[in-house]
Amino acid sequence: MTTENVYKNISLKKVAEKAGVSIATVSRVINNSPNVNPETRIKIEKIIKDLKYTPNRVAKRLRNRSSSGSLLGVLIPDIQNPFYVEVLRGIEDVAYKNKYALIMCNFAQDENKEKLYLDILQSESIDGLIAAPTHEHDQKVTNLVKAGLPIVCVDRGLVDVDVDVVLVENRKGAFTAVDYLAKKGYKRIAYISGIPKLPSSRDRELGFRDALEANKLSVFTELIKYGDSRHDSGVRLCAELLELPNPPDAIFAGNNLITLGALETIHKKGLKIPGEVAIIGFDDMYWSISLNPPLTAVRQPAYEIGKCAAEQLISRINNPGRPTSSMILKTELMIRNSC
Repeated sequence: MTTENVYKNISLKKVAEKAGVSIATVSRVINNSPNVNPETRIKIEKIIKDLKYTPNRVAKRLRNRSSSGSLLGVLIPDIQNPFYVEVLRGIEDVAYKNKYALIMCNFAQDENKEKLYLDILQSESIDGLIAAPTHEHDQKVTNLVKAGLPIVCVDRGLVDVDVDVVLVENRKGAFTAVDYLAKKGYKRIAYISGIPKLPSSRDRELGFRDALEANKLSVFTELIKYGDSRHDSGVRLCAELLELPNPPDAIFAGNNLITLGALETIHKKGLKIPGEVAIIGFDDMYWSISLNPPLTAVRQPAYEIGKCAAEQLISRINNPGRPTSSMILKTELMIRNSC
């Protein structure tokens, strides 16, 4: 490899690591921001010179297409989840219409990866951020809100922070699903939850419990399982439920990937749906009607969540002093043949 090629491969991250600072700090030095300690600035400038680092100006050219800027960040927890794919589609349609480009970061529920991506997004001087925080006390996203970066939270909000949010009726949606199971005559209804520290998971559990209480059914602790919102936990936790001495006659699955995992286990065990065990999922995906039998599921308007979030963010960028808003979108139970 030639010396020239080595220089071309030097990254902003490499400069930050060598200086022992964040990527955002290096970016502030490059962009001549005054908010950098003079000694730190000198140190970073020397490292930049020694490494012969040349900043990538592609994003800057994108931002300069209009006077108001043109770059939005999107931080999501799981790109494998079809729900977030639909959210992204809604965001992108609105962003494109308003001449904004996107930088999408998938942090895979990893807080270290989330921190890295937030540093990178800051280094690119994004005009605003749409984020699904790791949890409701996410200090990294909270700090950005307090620093004045326009932010809209989707699917998950923040506590004690004045920020725009776009959510759905998680508790009501779960209640509707479990109430339907109860009224169909099911008595031992199980719940496979996503990550329990997430507000959406907790709200869905509350809706589950509300419905059992409303129908005078017992809450059996052995029928509530807590997972990580992914397919594998649906497989494993559904197996644990079905191997109980007195297994459930119906299962409410906390999201679409958990539902797929639970269905895999049910089919592997050769059980008939709904004859031997019924199932309802939270998230109605395009494949729900193609399953055998077609899946009854709670539909949340994922595309609309993304669309509303992008509209809210652009509104916040254009009018930073406006009051914050909390948009709560409705869910709908799509009744098919799995219960």
